[in-house]
Amino acid sequence: MTAATRNFVAEPGGQVAGELRVPGDKSISHRAAMLGAIAEGATEIHGFLEGEDCAATLSALSALGVRHERPGPGRVVMHGVGPRGLTMPARPLDVGNSGTSMRLLTGILAGQEFESTLVGDESLMRRPMERVAEPLRRMGADVRTREGRPPVIVSGPRALVGCEHRLDLPSAQVKSALLLAGLFASGRTRVQEPARTRDHTERMLEAFGVPVEREAQAVAIQGPATLRATPVRIPGDFSSAAYFIAAGVIAGSGVLVIRDVGINPTRTALLEILRLMGADIRVHPAGEADPEPRADLEVRPGRLQGIEVPPALVPVAMDELPLLFALAALADGETVVTGAAELRVKESDRLAAMTAGLTTLGVAVESSRDGLRICGGRVKGGMVESQGDHRVAMAFAVLGARADSAVVIRRVQNVATSFPGFVEVARAAGLRLAAKT
Repeated sequence: MTAATRNFVAEPGGQVAGELRVPGDKSISHRAAMLGAIAEGATEIHGFLEGEDCAATLSALSALGVRHERPGPGRVVMHGVGPRGLTMPARPLDVGNSGTSMRLLTGILAGQEFESTLVGDESLMRRPMERVAEPLRRMGADVRTREGRPPVIVSGPRALVGCEHRLDLPSAQVKSALLLAGLFASGRTRVQEPARTRDHTERMLEAFGVPVEREAQAVAIQGPATLRATPVRIPGDFSSAAYFIAAGVIAGSGVLVIRDVGINPTRTALLEILRLMGADIRVHPAGEADPEPRADLEVRPGRLQGIEVPPALVPVAMDELPLLFALAALADGETVVTGAAELRVKESDRLAAMTAGLTTLGVAVESSRDGLRICGGRVKGGMVESQGDHRVAMAFAVLGARADSAVVIRRVQNVATSFPGFVEVARAAGLRLAAKT
């Protein structure tokens, strides 16, 4: 997909089967680069995601004085500068569309002795940042936003002090930012969440030699801490694999195998949800955890049944919920999701974007403050608006395989932020998808 790509055209009738691989995990790639940057020594990363979001992280780290090399596809070597080796950037750090980059870097920059400013694209500049800024201030950081949104200005020097954080909403990004700030703080930093979220930061910290205290819904570290460089092997991104899991269920002509996918238990709630809906998905563990578990996923076609999604699964399936909404449009009966207010402050208001798109395609949808009720059945063709959101765009691209006629998805450029080569992988898997200017 080129920079000129504006739309996807998803034609009905795909025949999905065979084997495929998806790019490296985006969340883990961000964290590996950031921790490698502030570690002592050189960190070799294999499986790094070659997407725009992760490129933005590397660019920001370069502007902060961290040298890296790219010896081959998916390979990055970070030459760590240690916890106090970052340098003041010459200009604002532009992280594009990457909310992960902005929030996690805010945590790292809170512990530095210079001022820096984080900015992003038009979409990111509308996203809320006080959820990170406010708890960092309680640790002693000088973090400012503009009416709660970017730019985020982080000033030093300030002495950070570890403290207790109780988050109102579950957020892996907020938790991670606070833990990263805790690396530079004196004393214990503990984060308690109302629900369990992905634990890539905790696993990565442990791999870099930082002791982590874990509880059911809380995590703590003792600062200040020094990181030791370590090799990192990144598995395929489960959130990227999810689109082909879905395609294998609704448009499969046989068995589809997706190789070497990360199966961190804080990421794979979609598998449990789809099994509750009747999907036949088998997990074959592959290799050591190092530090993330991985597996080959075997998917068979089948018919889905609408369900009320268990509330405990919603926070840990947040990135996959747009795709789940698309699948619910094809399921027998009603599918109900609540507790997903977080979707309103992602790259777009994903609840609104999915409601509008599904309604355009003739699907009965009821929207609430924190979820959707979808009555499955016939899906018509038509033109839908992705709101520039990569996950919304890919969800409708998969749904088009079982629509009555072509589904045109507008404004899909940001798919490259998380899944470079999505169209090529989709076509190789058997979907009838094309990128148009």
